[in-house]
Amino acid sequence: MTGVTLFATCLGEMLFPEVPAAAETVLKRLRLNVRRLRRSFCCGQAAFNEGLRDEALALARGFLKACKPGTPIIVPSGSCTSMLRVFYPDLLAGEPRLLAKYAALRPWIFEFSEFLVNVLKVTDVGARFERPVAYHPSCHLMRELNLRREPELLLNGVRGIKIRELKNNTECCGFGGLFSVKFPHISTAMLDDKLTCVKASGAEVVVANDSGCLMQIGGGLHRQQAAIETRHLAEILASR
Repeated sequence: MTGVTLFATCLGEMLFPEVPAAAETVLKRLRLNVRRLRRSFCCGQAAFNEGLRDEALALARGFLKACKPGTPIIVPSGSCTSMLRVFYPDLLAGEPRLLAKYAALRPWIFEFSEFLVNVLKVTDVGARFERPVAYHPSCHLMRELNLRREPELLLNGVRGIKIRELKNNTECCGFGGLFSVKFPHISTAMLDDKLTCVKASGAEVVVANDSGCLMQIGGGLHRQQAAIETRHLAEILASR
C-alpha cells in the first residue's frame, strides 16, 4: 500500500483544519502518499439525522462520485465514519445504482485510528507529547463502529504522555449535532457531568477522535474558564 485518500469532513474543513492537517502529517510519516478529497467535503450526517433525506442524499451522491474503490479512504471522525459505514445503506436504499457503487466502496472506508492499528498494524508512530491527558471516547466510535482499544493503544505509544483516568468516560458529552440546539438543557446537563469528570482527572488536555465532541467539551471548558485544552488524537500523534 502506497497511497490513501483523506476525507477531511465538513467540521475539519470549516472549523478544525488542524485536524486533517495532523492526520495527513501522521500518514505521510508512515510513508504513505496522501491525497485530500477535494470534490466532496460532507458525508450528509447532519441532514440525515434531522430527516432531511433529499439534502443528505445529494451530499452522499457527491461523496460517492468523488471516490473510487481500491484506495483506502481515511476519515478522522468516528461519527462521519459511522454515517458512511452504518447509515448509508438506509439512505441509499431507494437508489440501486448508488447502493451498488457504495457496496464496492464501503470496504475501503476507515476511521483514522482503526486504519493505523488494524490495517497498518501500527501503535507507535514516533510521537512525543509530555503532558497529562484524558481520553474521551465518542459515542459513534464506540457504539456503532465498536472501536474502543484502538485510540488507547495509540495514546499509550506516545512518548512522555501521562494518561489520566476519566471517570464515566463512556457517557456522552451531550453534543449530538443539532441535539444540542434542539434540547439545550439536556445537552448542557450532560456536558456539565462530563466537565466535572474532566476537571477531576487532573488532565491538562482532553483527547477525542471527533471534532464535534471537541467543540462541545472545549466550549464548556472555555465558558468555565478552565485551563484545560482539547486536542484531536491526530494532533497528539503528529506531535514531536
